[in-house]
Amino acid sequence: MTLLILIRHATNDWVKGRLAGWTPGVSLNDEGKEQARRLGERMAHLPLAAIYSSPLERAVETAQAIAAPHQQEVRVVEGLGEVRYGDWTGAELKELTCHELWPGVQFYPSGTRFPGGETLGEVQHRAVETLDGLRAQHGEREVMVAVSHADLIKLVVAYYVGIHLDLFQRLVISPASLTALVFERMGPRLVAFNDTGSLALLQAFTAASDHPEQETAPRTEQEAMRTEEPDD
Repeated sequence: MTLLILIRHATNDWVKGRLAGWTPGVSLNDEGKEQARRLGERMAHLPLAAIYSSPLERAVETAQAIAAPHQQEVRVVEGLGEVRYGDWTGAELKELTCHELWPGVQFYPSGTRFPGGETLGEVQHRAVETLDGLRAQHGEREVMVAVSHADLIKLVVAYYVGIHLDLFQRLVISPASLTALVFERMGPRLVAFNDTGSLALLQAFTAASDHPEQETAPRTEQEAMRTEEPDD
């Protein structure tokens, strides 16, 4: 089994008001830098085989904070990049909510193309193809990290757990959150979603990986918490 950890980049000044897309130069703000630093601390004890990132600055900066405790290089992968929003790139969200295509994006994304950009189906295809290709480069029982963007992570989760594309907007991915999928012989299993708290479940998974007779990680947070050492 392989553990794939999906991280949304930390906060920047565009998160709440504008659609950054592929706009260059959108970096983490002070809050985001602190989120990324804490995320790096939370993940410091996980045995990470590789850390991949979207090419965009806000993702790379988040990935670098995760990589620092492991003394690893961040591997930039084009296929993990943000949705190409086309003409909507850089627009204010309050304006986009009045656009005639907005209901389609929210309720019929499988049939909607961003003006001058991608369809969400195309994004889902490239993201899954990219991640499957990266997983193929790793052996079983390895842990890999991919730092990306909210819509892309939601699309990936929807694909792997069997949620129809038109329902993917029901998922929520917060800045600096962690989502994890275990890939086993019977298929992928979602073991953490939009997590910003304890990583006990993932620590339990990595411990189980040292014992091949254990096929799966604990199924509950309560089980996982038993594996944590008490705080000093």
